[in-house]
Amino acid sequence: MPLPVRRRFLVPLLDSRSMSPAHRSPTREVTRFLSSVLMVTGALLIVDAGVTVAWQEPISSFFANRQQDRLGNALASAPRRVFERKPLRGDAIGKIALPTQDRSYFVIEGTDTDDLRKGPGHYSDTPLPGQRGTVAIAGHRTTYLAPFRKVDRLKRGDPVIVDMTYGRFTYRVEKTRIVKPEQTEVKRRVGHDRLVLTACHPLYSAAQRIVVFARFAGRGPSRLKRK
Repeated sequence: MPLPVRRRFLVPLLDSRSMSPAHRSPTREVTRFLSSVLMVTGALLIVDAGVTVAWQEPISSFFANRQQDRLGNALASAPRRVFERKPLRGDAIGKIALPTQDRSYFVIEGTDTDDLRKGPGHYSDTPLPGQRGTVAIAGHRTTYLAPFRKVDRLKRGDPVIVDMTYGRFTYRVEKTRIVKPEQTEVKRRVGHDRLVLTACHPLYSAAQRIVVFARFAGRGPSRLKRK
C-alpha cells in the first residue's frame, strides 16, 4: 500500500497592513476609549466615596470654601444692619467656633438650601446670638465643608463660641438629643438663654436630626477682624 500522503495546512500570513492604525476597526477604537473613560470615572467615584466617608464630600467642600472666604470678607465690612442686629437673609452675621474640635466657620443668616451651601446658617425665626431666648444654628454633616460632622462627639461642658459684630458669646454643651425633622419645639424658649445646633442624622441620611443644646455661659468683646 502506498504511504499516506501528508496534507500540509498552510497558515496565511497576516498582512502587516491590517495591524496598522489606519486599518484598525473604528468600533474597536471607540470601545477601547469608552472602556478607559469608564475605568477612570469609576476610580474617581471610588475615591470620592472614600473621602466622603472618611471626611467630607470634596467637590461641594471646594465650593463651600470659596463661599466661606466671601462671607469672611463680607463680615469684615458688614453693613450697619448687621451691627444693629437686623440682618437680611444671606448676610454674613458672625463666626462660630467649636474649640474642642478645632473648627470654626462663618455663619450666614438663613437656613435655606442655598444658605447652608455657604456655611452654618442661623434660623431667622430665633434670636441672634447674644440675645435672650433660644438661638438656633443649622449645618451640614457630610457636604459643603461638613461643619457639624462631629457634633455628636461634643461632650457636656464643651464650649461653643459665637463671635458677632457686637460681641463674643460663649455657650457650654448640656446635652444632645436625636429627634424627628418635624420636632421644631427644640427651638422654643426655655427658662434660660441657650444655643441649639441642628444637623441631619445619621450621617448620609436626613431621616432624623441631631440637636446639641448649649447653655449661655458668658460674653466678651468681639474678636472679628474689621477692614
